[in-house]
Formats: sequence, C-alpha cells, structure tokens
Amino acid sequence: MDSLFRTPFLDIFKQGGVDRDIRMMVAEGALGLRAEEQRLTLELLMTDPDPEIARTAEATLLAVRSSDAAAAQPYTPPDAEPESEEQLTPEEKEKKRASTLQKIAALNPAQRLALAMKGTREERAVLIRDPNKIVAVAVLSSPKISESEVASIAKMANISEEILRIIGNTRAWMKSYTVTSSLVKNPKCPVAVSMNLLQRLNEKDLKMLTTDRNVPDVLRTAAKKKITPVH
Repeated sequence: MDSLFRTPFLDIFKQGGVDRDIRMMVAEGALGLRAEEQRLTLELLMTDPDPEIARTAEATLLAVRSSDAAAAQPYTPPDAEPESEEQLTPEEKEKKRASTLQKIAALNPAQRLALAMKGTREERAVLIRDPNKIVAVAVLSSPKISESEVASIAKMANISEEILRIIGNTRAWMKSYTVTSSLVKNPKCPVAVSMNLLQRLNEKDLKMLTTDRNVPDVLRTAAKKKITPVH
C-alpha cells in the first residue's frame, strides 16, 4: 500500500476499532470518497479479519480498476445546493435547524457517516461536532466541503481540538488566509497549532490577538513580540 498518501479518515481505519457496518459500507464503495482515498481504504479493507468485508472490498476495488470512475463510485454527490438561509425569517431558520437536529438524532453511526459525506452544509455543521470521531472526520473528507465551509468550522468554539488540529495540518486549507486566521483566533485551537501558524498572520490580526483575552496567554505574548520593533 502507498504509505505516502494519508488522510485522517484513512488513518482511523488503520488504527482499527471501526464498527463492522461502517467497514462494510466503505467496502461496498458507498460513501463517495475521493478516488485515491477510496482506493487505499479498499486495499486496507482487503486485509480485514471479517472475510465478507475483505471479499466485498476486493470486488469493489476490481470494479474501480476495470471501469470508469463513475462505476467505481456508486454514489455521485450532487452539486452543492445554494445556501438560501438569508431569505428565511429567524423563526424559519430555527425550525429548519431543529428539523435537521431531529433527523440526525434518529440516525445510527453508519447513517451519520454517510450523511457526513453526502449531506448538506447545514447537516455537516452539526455532524462536525459528532461525538463519534469517524463521523466528524468524515465531514472533512466530504468531496462537497468548500474552503469557506472549512473557515466557518475553524471558527467554531464548540468543536473537538482534534478536528481543529486536522484542519491546521492540512496543507491545502492552510493556503487560505481566512482559514488560517480563523484557526489561530479560535480559543479551542491547540496551542502548538496556533503558535505554528502565528507567523502567517498580518499585522492587523496580530494586533487584535494581543488584546484577545479568549486566546491563551502564550499566544498573546508571542503576538506582541512579533509586532514590537527590536531595538
């Protein structure tokens, strides 16, 4: 297996302990993973101790290799729907969110995992806080997730540090200044990640950090040093 390609989603499978129904769902190629991520996960599942899962993964991988990408991925995510909440009244927005929460609460982990990959932006905003780590990580692996959505997630204070750490360690997202600055300003962001990204902030944002009592003291001190002229 190619060890150079890594994603948090793939790493969870390598660590083991993933529920059987979730492993089977992935073995069937039903999540709509990105091509390389799907190929490597299937290769890993071919060594699964459950013979049915191993056989299913092998059959799906053969389909991937012998046919067009569309045949390899039975689910094709639709185009992202336009976000039209601006046109809703506060009452309508609250009703919509309550409906989403109720829908997700009724799902089992495998169903929530599928929704994390295939659902709407609003559904992903709920599932990124899911207590089941693989569900939350799946949101970040969704082919539908956008840079602006990642920036919104990076601002969330009621989210696990692990999710923020994953964002901070993903090179593609760190190319975005908005994502980077949102992450550093998030009080929940692991200090090691924030300190590493501090050098990328412009002077305006560094000055804001020096007076932000929500971020750790060590981060405020480091920001002050960066804007204080050296004599």
